[in-house]
Amino acid sequence: MSQATLRTDRIELVPLSDEHLEHEIELDADPEVMRYLTGRARTREEVEEFHRGRLAAAERVPGLGFWAGLVDGRFVGWWILEPPSRADQGPVEGQAELGYRLLRRYWRQGLASEGARELLRHGFEDLGLTRVFAETMAVNTASRATMTAIGMRYVRTFHADWEEPLPGSDLGEVEYAITREQWLAAH
Repeated sequence: MSQATLRTDRIELVPLSDEHLEHEIELDADPEVMRYLTGRARTREEVEEFHRGRLAAAERVPGLGFWAGLVDGRFVGWWILEPPSRADQGPVEGQAELGYRLLRRYWRQGLASEGARELLRHGFEDLGLTRVFAETMAVNTASRATMTAIGMRYVRTFHADWEEPLPGSDLGEVEYAITREQWLAAH
């Protein structure tokens, strides 16, 4: 199964491709966008390397991967459903990690949650996933609010090993999740 193109009222979610690279570079060049991820902007070379990894994510589990979000044909950010990559995240089968990253000019417009809701629907209805989880720094209140708004529940706080700790990393990372049963009960 290849990655599907998905649609919401405002967003067209298309499988990430090479044509989106310049947008990814713009996105990751904003230190505010990267505040809770790296604490700094990424270089073009770094983004090119991450881009290759993002494209490869679509080949690891059928139907999962990165999607570029377009509103009226304009790139606003990307969303992801990808299999767990660390042992503490649980089994790969039946699970996916949800993520999103938007250009700052599109923050606070409900787009992150709108796209994330569609990926939850796709994951549970179309792909038959049993659980979707998301992670962020405990101090990232905006992302935590998005996770709560789409029906995810707090699961745990854990501490990641940071080569260069970011401000607030001492408070840990948080995991939120929603199961297929919880999602179906709400829909």
